[in-house]
Amino acid sequence: MGRLEGKHALITGGTGGIGFATAREFLAEGATVAITGRSQERLDEAARRLDGPLLPIRSDAGDVPGQATLAARLRQEWPRLDIVMSNAADVTHLPIEEWTEEAFDRLLATNLKAPFFLIKALLPLLSRQASVILVGSVSAYIGHDNAAVYGASKAALLSLSRGLTHELKERHVRVNGLSPGPTVTDTFKPLGPERQAAIYEELQRTVPLHRLGTPTELAKAAVYLASDESAYTAGTVLRVDGGIGELAY
Repeated sequence: MGRLEGKHALITGGTGGIGFATAREFLAEGATVAITGRSQERLDEAARRLDGPLLPIRSDAGDVPGQATLAARLRQEWPRLDIVMSNAADVTHLPIEEWTEEAFDRLLATNLKAPFFLIKALLPLLSRQASVILVGSVSAYIGHDNAAVYGASKAALLSLSRGLTHELKERHVRVNGLSPGPTVTDTFKPLGPERQAAIYEELQRTVPLHRLGTPTELAKAAVYLASDESAYTAGTVLRVDGGIGELAY
């Protein structure tokens, strides 16, 4: 029997990278999984590649009113929700001179505001002892090029793991953060193979373990936080970052 047998899980931003790898691991551990994404084409492709009971839902993680619609869809489909993984993110990195108010608001809506209101909308569906996983970033702990706004949004999201654990304690809902370090995903793919390789090489030099993480390594950590193995883990942040969040570089 899998570690998530019989559980229902929602993963936002589940069509690629860490979200897709986590959907694959959750399914392998026996869960029924819903994934969201903005692109129907990418949702269809993810559904073709994933094996198991999967519910793909087109949803924009930056659409705050749309989170209530997503919650309503899940209430129609499932009797309860045991796992929520807020993974979708706006990863815009810009120098301060290039930020506009519109871009700033869009990033904060996707990375902080919408996840909060999604959890609020899902409260009637959450099972007792449900696990909520908020995916942050090592950028919440360190400063690096063009990441001031992104890092601030992820720091605020990870802070919710403490505040919401306290607020939801009577429901026995556990809220934890998962903080990835530099990870090999398709984030830099639009920049072309040469630029992507250069960025990965630069990032690798900053990580104490001298390599980048893989989506599967983050997914394995998410399985722990989602499973009953972490029943006494609440209001904390699990860093899976090769040490970069703790050690100078």
